[in-house]
Amino acid sequence: MEFSFLYAIPRSSLLDAFFLGVTKIAGSYGQLWVAIALLLLIFKRTRRAGISLLIAYVGVFLLGQYVLKTLISRPRPCQIDTAFPLLVSRPSSSSFPSTHSAWAFGGATAIFLRHKKAGIAAYVVAVLIGFSRLYLFLHFPTDVLFGALMGVALGFVADRLTAFGEKKLRR
Repeated sequence: MEFSFLYAIPRSSLLDAFFLGVTKIAGSYGQLWVAIALLLLIFKRTRRAGISLLIAYVGVFLLGQYVLKTLISRPRPCQIDTAFPLLVSRPSSSSFPSTHSAWAFGGATAIFLRHKKAGIAAYVVAVLIGFSRLYLFLHFPTDVLFGALMGVALGFVADRLTAFGEKKLRR
C-alpha cells in the first residue's frame, strides 16, 4: 500500500528540480534548522524559540537518528525497489523514522509555540521537506508521518524544558 502511494505521486522535471532544491536547503542532517536556531538566538525576543529548536534538534538526532533507525532498521523504498530512478545518491541508512521530517516539524513546533506567524511559515516548510522525502523515493509515508509526529512531540518537550530552565535561572 505504501509503495502504491509513492508510485502514484506525479513527477516532472519541474517538480524534480523543486524537491531536489527543498532537500538541499534542508541539508543532509537538517542543518537548515540549526541555522535558523542560531539566527533566533541572536535576538532576545526570539532566543527562547532558538533554544527550544536546538533542544528539539538534538532530541531528534539522538532518538531518531541513533536509537530508532538502529533498532527498527527498516529498508528505504529505494533500497527495496532499486529500479526506481533516483535523483539523489542512494542512502545507506535505514528509513524509519524520517529524521528530516522530525527535524522540520520539531523546529516548526518550537518556533510556533513562541511566534505563531513565523511558526506557520515554518510548518509550510516542514510539510515541503516531509513531502520531498516521499517524492524522492527515500521514505515511506509512515516514516514521514511518524517523523512529523515525533518532531512535534519533541518541539513541545523542548519548549517545556526551555521554560523550566528559564524559570530556574530567574531564581
